[in-house]
Amino acid sequence: MIQQLPKIKHLNVNNFFLMAGPCAIEGEDIAMRIAEKIITITDKYQIPFIFKGSYRKANRSRIDSFTGIGDEKALKILEKIGQTFDVPTVTDIHESTEAAMAAAYVDILQIPAFLCRQTDLLIAAAKTGKFVNVKKGQFLSGASMKHAISKLQDSGNAHIMLTDRGNTFGYQDLIVDYRNITEMKAFGVPVIMDCTHSLQRPNQESGVTGGNPALIETIAKAAIAVGADGLFIETHPDPANAKSDGANMLHLDNLADLMEKLVRIRAAII
Repeated sequence: MIQQLPKIKHLNVNNFFLMAGPCAIEGEDIAMRIAEKIITITDKYQIPFIFKGSYRKANRSRIDSFTGIGDEKALKILEKIGQTFDVPTVTDIHESTEAAMAAAYVDILQIPAFLCRQTDLLIAAAKTGKFVNVKKGQFLSGASMKHAISKLQDSGNAHIMLTDRGNTFGYQDLIVDYRNITEMKAFGVPVIMDCTHSLQRPNQESGVTGGNPALIETIAKAAIAVGADGLFIETHPDPANAKSDGANMLHLDNLADLMEKLVRIRAAII
């Protein structure tokens, strides 16, 4: 199915695909620099690449948290990245009214984990005709995602991806159950492992979500080993000063080394 995604490259090599970029679009210059660096890496290792960036962050712990630079401004940056580098792009949507707007600029609409059961949102995304990536809720099993798939298919859209991002474990941590990847692959859609959000530490007293990026490599290696089709990795050249989710993002300088290791693991298991 990923073969039908516009502008996707390196499909002749049986590699995993990578969905990567900053958590949020902070500005044109930094987004373009991140995209260019990732493309250099993915071209070197022949990894199909989708640029990721949220045009707006709606789910924030605190009212003073960064939410975006403006919807149209951020969406136009995503569009420019897609056109400049000839790569597919993906962004989150949060309400059904956003689907058609975002679909005019990007190739994939992403449904956040907390919203994966929102019927109107799924229907609106499906009706755009775009690919739809649904993140599995932290409160759901992989098997239960069949209902999200059914809502999209019944709305006339078969271009579906599923992403695991861990399960709630107590109040302030997540745990990754790799059975979810196998369960979701049984539905016949591409399955992605979110290697950064699965390492979040939510519900901190400060109101700022924590994370454990030192384990991104561990999560990614295990995901490839158990058969994930793709990886989702948020990355930034200066995570400590990123405007959103810096605590669990991979430093951009570490991406090349990680991709080299993962390509070798992929080659060993196919």
